[in-house]
Amino acid sequence: MQLVVARVGRAHGIKGEVTVEVRTDEPELRLAPGAVLATDPASTGPLTIETGRVHSGRLLLRFAGVHDRTAAEALRNTLLIADVDPDERPEEDDEYYDHQLIDLDVVLADGTEVGRITEISHLPSQDLFIVERPDGTEVMIPFVGEIVTEIDLDEQRAVITPPPGLIDDRAEIVSTRDAEAEAAAEAAAAKDSGKESTEDSSGDDV
Repeated sequence: MQLVVARVGRAHGIKGEVTVEVRTDEPELRLAPGAVLATDPASTGPLTIETGRVHSGRLLLRFAGVHDRTAAEALRNTLLIADVDPDERPEEDDEYYDHQLIDLDVVLADGTEVGRITEISHLPSQDLFIVERPDGTEVMIPFVGEIVTEIDLDEQRAVITPPPGLIDDRAEIVSTRDAEAEAAAEAAAAKDSGKESTEDSSGDDV
């Protein structure tokens, strides 16, 4: 199986280095020196990683045969593609590759259908499941243990226990509005009842 693991950015310096947008959870494995990567467009590859280093929080790579800024700039926006065994799993038991999670059914603990994972968004703070719901809308589910309680690759499903408002935000808003409207109606009714009691008492004094 072929997976996109990075996208080449702009050239850095004059010795052929390029910045890369990492698209893998294991850059130390997929983007290590000596790795041979296919490319999209195919005409720019395959590329062999010669060196790699982190500079100001960005990964910089240099490829074999690319030793000046002009050659490096010519690779800009090239996708780097690695061959991955589809049965391969990360070393940690609670980690998964993106391709293992895409298309999993997302359900609640009681089996209620939520939707299907269509994309994994890797943010600096956490990963997110982009889930397409049956009505075509999307919801973002943080991939954290408190919410995603089970990943079952055999059953092709992810079980979640979402906090209030995460997947039913519209329902929560409607419920809040209904509660506010009900409270306002009760207050108005109580006020009217108070007026009637006052009027009745005034009548008794006359």
